[in-house]
Amino acid sequence: MTQGLGRLDDFPRAELCRLPTAIEPLRNLSRRIGGSGIWVKRDDQCGPALGGNKARQLEFYLGEARAQAADTILITGAVQSNFVRLAAASARMLGMECHIQLEERVPRSDAAYRNSGNVLLDRILGATIHSYPQGEDEAGADRRLREIASELEDQGRRPYIIPLAPGHKPLGALGYVAAAREVLQQLAEQKISIDEIIVPSGSGNTHAGLLVGLRALGCRVRVTGVCVRRGASEQEERIMARCDEIAELLGIGSPAGRSDMHLMDEVLGPGYGRLNEATLEAIEITARSEGLLVDPVYSGKAMAGCIRRAREARAGRSLLFLHTGGVPAIFAYAEELSAALGPSGTAGRRGPDEGKSTLGSG
Repeated sequence: MTQGLGRLDDFPRAELCRLPTAIEPLRNLSRRIGGSGIWVKRDDQCGPALGGNKARQLEFYLGEARAQAADTILITGAVQSNFVRLAAASARMLGMECHIQLEERVPRSDAAYRNSGNVLLDRILGATIHSYPQGEDEAGADRRLREIASELEDQGRRPYIIPLAPGHKPLGALGYVAAAREVLQQLAEQKISIDEIIVPSGSGNTHAGLLVGLRALGCRVRVTGVCVRRGASEQEERIMARCDEIAELLGIGSPAGRSDMHLMDEVLGPGYGRLNEATLEAIEITARSEGLLVDPVYSGKAMAGCIRRAREARAGRSLLFLHTGGVPAIFAYAEELSAALGPSGTAGRRGPDEGKSTLGSG
């Protein structure tokens, strides 16, 4: 039953994105994979400073921050976090300062990971950078942010914290509740039929927000979350809880149930922010088929999951890949990627896997 998006339009929202982002066919990739037709939702082009999906979430966080007359944003993320880079850029757009706390989530100490990619952009954007020694202590990271916020208040600042741990109202997820409405309108206008949507599943805001939005609008298409941080069973509980929290925030009955939880962790190992063969293949094949870049942490693993689902699917099925961006992180993995991909100008590590696309040749 369609129940609509409840109070969605009542929440303050900062305009950070040029919307809608495009939905485009990936014809060359679809031919190469065979079987399924793959489309892409270009949320890698969403927001400032090289963009990404987190810009949609930040519209709601910074909307509330601005309504509270905040002048400083505080946020935690991994060293190469796209979220904190976008938070710093978005804060600058709105005339705010930004304090970012980088947690030790990936066991790496090489110079490229520590200084290139998103870290370099954080510094260019003038963010104040703090460190947190743990990578799996979300509650502790939030406590430390509150301590920093208290210090800023003593200096006369008006801080706003974007929390990391569950248990806070999922404002950011509303960005993807709104995106669900956008996607359905685009599919209808372009007369595209989609059987499955593939999204990376980490914090859960993108995955759960999109799922709640689609179900609340009466769309039953399968949403598959590709695990990028934790295993499928643990992530399923996180997404289920987040869906309930989003519905409560919107003032609607929860439209997503246990049967809507589709998680895959086959391309996760050896863990968050660490490369594997499937992700390397996804980065290579997507770039060389479409000129489309995906990153080693989020969009690359999600594309690896999308390719796996496409190869498993029956002919004629159509998949929509939600491209969440992350291009700056590619440069933090330059040494590993260069070694794995081989010399420039080679044909790649694999021969073409030709098949018939279901997208047509237009």
